[in-house]
Amino acid sequence: MKNFIITLVFAFVTNVFYAQGAFDKFDGLDDVTSVIVNKKMFDLMSKVKADNQDKETQQYINLIKKLDYLKVFTTKNPKIEADMKASADKYIKSAGLEELMRVNDSGKNVKIMVKSGASDTQIKELLMFVDGAKNDETVLLSLTGNFDLNEISVLTDKMNLPGGPDLKKASKGKK
Repeated sequence: MKNFIITLVFAFVTNVFYAQGAFDKFDGLDDVTSVIVNKKMFDLMSKVKADNQDKETQQYINLIKKLDYLKVFTTKNPKIEADMKASADKYIKSAGLEELMRVNDSGKNVKIMVKSGASDTQIKELLMFVDGAKNDETVLLSLTGNFDLNEISVLTDKMNLPGGPDLKKASKGKK
């Protein structure tokens, strides 16, 4: 019995220290496609040697060295879409993110929020929420690290991210 209690306390303490991120509840849901890339994977990706590294590939490698986490969740389920929107809105307020760009195009609403770093273009965190129009996916993207906003277009080209074209517009808009 004593071992059981110790195990229970250990499990509880471990969960407190490794608390879920604001959006981790969407990971593993049936109607949600999720992509999660952590710092270790970015480090491994940056060490891959390419035979002929062009300028864009080198920019990509330099960028991924600066990234900590990438989390992308997509869904077409209306109930999950509403939960994603509520979670994003709550997180935006609690994390102190500022609006970088907002687009409303044919019923598709795109919000790009950032937590700035040392300069205007330095970003610690980027959050993009794409509220899908009819029959479009809703996309929630969270990117953390210490990177320059102008480097994002390289990432969207190489990783083919959902909402990538919207991120490209944001990176070109703020120089």
